[in-house]
Amino acid sequence: MAEECQYLEYRPLGDESGDGGAGAGQPDESESDEVEHRQPRAYCTAADQFVQAMRADICNRRYGLDPETDCEIYRDHEGLPMVTEGEGTKARGTRADDAGGD
Repeated sequence: MAEECQYLEYRPLGDESGDGGAGAGQPDESESDEVEHRQPRAYCTAADQFVQAMRADICNRRYGLDPETDCEIYRDHEGLPMVTEGEGTKARGTRADDAGGD
């Protein structure tokens, strides 16, 4: 099984032009905004859009999450049925069940 979701990529925000921005080498008041926009962000190719960090946690299989069971975008793109209550990560016996509580 892959380490991360096959649909996850990291891309800079708004870098369609590829020229690095106007006035290269000349700092201005928007330079910090430009630097932030060049930082790679989680991009879902299945949804064809940037996704929030919490979604990328699922893609990267953090915290016992799995795109196959925990991501509705992945499931829809793969043609898998929607997960019903109790079929997600807790039903698979992950962290919450392994803690050895009561």
